[in-house]
Amino acid sequence: MARPQSNRRVCLGDAIPRVFKPAGIPLQDLEEVELTEDQLEAVRLADGECLYQTAAARRMGVSRQTFGKILAEARRSIARALVGGKALRITGGTVIREEISPVHTKIAVPTRDRFVDSHFGHCEAFTVFEVSRDSLVSEKVIPSAHGCGCKSNIVATLAGEGVTLMIAGNMGAGAVRTLNGHGIMVLRGASGEARAAVEAWLAGSLADSGEVCREHDHGESDH
Repeated sequence: MARPQSNRRVCLGDAIPRVFKPAGIPLQDLEEVELTEDQLEAVRLADGECLYQTAAARRMGVSRQTFGKILAEARRSIARALVGGKALRITGGTVIREEISPVHTKIAVPTRDRFVDSHFGHCEAFTVFEVSRDSLVSEKVIPSAHGCGCKSNIVATLAGEGVTLMIAGNMGAGAVRTLNGHGIMVLRGASGEARAAVEAWLAGSLADSGEVCREHDHGESDH
């Protein structure tokens, strides 16, 4: 079974036209080529902002390899539309319309003895790392609530601290939805020392595994 596609972060304004077409030809007379929002974002980052692909991949929350595939598909679609005189339609895609930039953000990591805890809901504490311009500038430990964290108010607490990204080991779909609902993006599949995991994300070598923990499901609040 293919791994489910993880959400890609995009920073696109609502004012972007949804269709581009050759002048003077009615849209109904043109064949259309689709360009998804994540493909458009890849072009914006790589060709518009001239970012290296490693940095652009980090901005979108995907691996370097995945970013390269998205960008290649985008360029093929644009070429088909331009060379073939077709309309180019911007469509949805598996995206989260929110940007997390390492220029300044706070990252929470479920930890136990300074290592990434494999279970978000039962970790010992959350270590919050403050990042500014690709550097770690501070860290703060927030004790975890007693019992299952996914049923406590810890998510609201982290959001109140200004956390915009959580780097974790395993986590269920319900917990991911809860975190996303509080404006916190999730990156799963991390292990080892918490600080090293954050540094790996800054280096562009850590991306969401897309794996869902089902060991201790709690319905909509699984972790």
